[in-house]
Order: sequence, then C-alpha cells, then structure tokens
Amino acid sequence: MLQEPLAGRLHSVYPDGDAAIRQTDSDAALARYSAVQKHYFTDPFIKYLVPRGAQYQPPRPPLINIGTYEQAVTVGFGGLPQAGPNGGQLAAYIEIDFPEITTKKAMAIRKSRELSALLGKPEDITLSNGGTALHSPVYQLLPADMRLPPSETMNALLALPGVDGRPLLSPSLPTLLLFECVLVYMSPEASAALMQWFVDYFAAAEEGSVLGGVVYEMFGLNDPFGKVMLNNLKARNVALPGAEPYVDIKSLPQRFLQHGFSTARALTLRDIRQFCISPEELDRISQLEMLDEVEELDLVLEHYAITWGAKIFSNIEETSVDWTRWGLKNERRT
Repeated sequence: MLQEPLAGRLHSVYPDGDAAIRQTDSDAALARYSAVQKHYFTDPFIKYLVPRGAQYQPPRPPLINIGTYEQAVTVGFGGLPQAGPNGGQLAAYIEIDFPEITTKKAMAIRKSRELSALLGKPEDITLSNGGTALHSPVYQLLPADMRLPPSETMNALLALPGVDGRPLLSPSLPTLLLFECVLVYMSPEASAALMQWFVDYFAAAEEGSVLGGVVYEMFGLNDPFGKVMLNNLKARNVALPGAEPYVDIKSLPQRFLQHGFSTARALTLRDIRQFCISPEELDRISQLEMLDEVEELDLVLEHYAITWGAKIFSNIEETSVDWTRWGLKNERRT
C-alpha cells in the first residue's frame, strides 16, 4: 500500500494546478451522464459516480454529447486489466487516480448496492489508507500521483508482495494499460518514466507475457484550432505539457515505439467515426439531437486520438496471435 510519507507528498509537490485537473474528472463524468440521458449509449452505473444534483443540471450541448459517445464506444474506461491464464476472463482490474478522486469513488461504491454487488461479497470489499483505497477480489482502486517517480509510486502500489506473497500486478499475465486523458497532463519525461517502469517490470519476469497499451488524449495542439483549445484550458488553470511532442497523428505511436513496443498505431476520433462506426449507428446518432456545428465537431475529433501498442517479450511462449493486426474493428472499408 501507499506509504504515509509518499501520501503526504501527493498534496505538496503539485499544489497549484491539481484542483483544476481533478475537476476535469467530474466534468467528464457529467458529460457521460448527459450522453447516457440522451440515449447515445447505455451505462447503468454512471448515475452512481456523478456529483450530487447531476440530474438537475441541463444536458450538455450535442457537440459534447457526440464527442463523449465517440470516446465511450472506443475506450470506455481506464485502468490495468489483467487477463486470466485461460484468456477470456479478467483476473484483476486495477485503477489508479488522485487520492481525492479515489476517495469519492470508493465512497460511491460502498454506498451503492449495485456497484458493490459487482465486486464480490460485502465482507470481501475493504477500504484502506484512510478511505482513499478500495480492495476486492476482482477490482483494486488505488491512490497515487503518477507524475512522481514510478520507483516510489508504482513499486509501492503494484510490485511489492502482498499478504499472499504475490505482487498486486502479476507480470506473468497479459496486461493492458489504459490511459484515458492521463499522460497528456504529465510532462513528457514523467510519462516516459512511467511507461518504461511497466516495460522493465514485465521484462524482468521469468515467465513472458504480453503488455498492451491504449492512450486516449488530445494532440496536434500547435495549429490554430489546437491553440484555441489550449487557451480555453489555460483559462481554467489546466495545462497539457504531455501534448507538446505529439504534433500530428504520425507522431503518436512513438508513445509506445520509443519503449520498444513491437507494434503501435493511432487513429483520430474523426477517423474512427468515418471508418469504424457502422452507417446504421451513425444514422441512429444523427436522429438523437440536431447538430449545427458539424465543422467544429470535425475539428474537435481531429484533435483527439486513440493510440495503441503491444509489446511481446522474448521469453514468452509461442503464440498464435498476430499482434500486428491488433486494433479497432473496421466496419467500413472506403
């Protein structure tokens, strides 16, 4: 678990911009709630995870609802899922966030019978670290500031042996890292150190495995529209240092390739809308709300992307999976 001296540092190293960054989490949850209320997609659990009084807030504009839909159908969530030894079923799901965020989520889970029932028996769901962490047989919610050196944060959270003698994150299981608007708030040096920690951790394991990664974030913010986005965020005291190295779609796979990943690709949300969502689904979405800002929607979707990559370690057993073909399902080939 997180050591107390480190927990204290979470509140002192980056005191100024954190409240604004954490607010983006609430904004995203409210946007998701709005899109669900407008029937863009189904999420029976988001109502338990939004701020109190969300049902009384006006719905978000169609532009935001459609953007939220694009994100939800492509990524959906963030964390560290680990596949079980037989494939198909997750062995563990680990979520890491600011302690202020994990505290609220842990409280929401404990208060909701529906959410708690998904995680196991009531006696198997426990809190620790003053209510900032939640543990269950299938889900771990952990507090950390991932901008800090991973040798301090990730080692303490994931690599040290637990009560059963095994680390929380098993390097022998196929693992997918999901970063949903995370790395873009970190300096390039901090995000690179974090990614390299995972690579080194899995490379050191006696049993080989596969490490996958998916990143959802803004990019290409050096053009006129991107500068408008940056200025709007700056007015809210939010900076995006992690976007600076990624000026176009071709640069995004470097997030993974610079760490020796075997394959990496990227698509903008506009590409995904054009090639990966069926005409029938696009027609359904178009009938939910009238959208006047079609050109603005295209500009927004051109500045958000999904980047994914996979690293197959040399000590893994022979596999029949062709990881170079891993990616999004192409619904339309035009």
